[in-house]
Amino acid sequence: MSDSARILVVDNYDSFVYTIVGYLKTLGATVTVRRNDDVDLSSEHAFDGVDGVLISPGPGAPADSGMSEDTIRMCARTSTPMFGVCLGLQALAEVYGCKVGHAPKIMHGKTSRIEHIDDLVFAGIANPMVATRYHSLAVQSDTVPDELEVTAWTQDDHIIQGLKHRTLPLYAVQFHPESVMTEGGYRMLANFLAICGQTSAVENSRGLKPKVVA
Repeated sequence: MSDSARILVVDNYDSFVYTIVGYLKTLGATVTVRRNDDVDLSSEHAFDGVDGVLISPGPGAPADSGMSEDTIRMCARTSTPMFGVCLGLQALAEVYGCKVGHAPKIMHGKTSRIEHIDDLVFAGIANPMVATRYHSLAVQSDTVPDELEVTAWTQDDHIIQGLKHRTLPLYAVQFHPESVMTEGGYRMLANFLAICGQTSAVENSRGLKPKVVA
């Protein structure tokens, strides 16, 4: 590949999706956006020409995420790197049998301190870090199967904020890396692009400040 990861963004009809797209493009990625009811998975070659998939945030529950869960299953079958954000994390969780229920507190544009493991997605990011959360649902920690590993959690009440598959390149976070109040958002998305093969992404992220892209 050229040093520009080709990323398919599955848009769950979310107002933040083009901010995420703006971040990815600033980091040097080539981005295609498809609504969650307009993703063609009819062929095992559906991801030819795609280096990675990002499942966007969105309203509602994973059941409302259209083709997102089937897209994650296709990523698993083809070992295509996937990064889920917010609803994208919940969709990944449900694909592997987790239960998603009401969170103890509704978090809408509020920040929390997040602890995380030493992981590829969190490389170079403060620990703990501050992240912005927009969710009223959460993955129930006692339902996480052996295939998945919890990678991040809230410091105060241990609500799951990150998951990854143990053997496949499937990653997700519950918080919003593109928020202006989230620490290390550019670096986190750059880390994902590096997983997708874009070796320049981490260097491209140096010195970048959060911004909103219309």
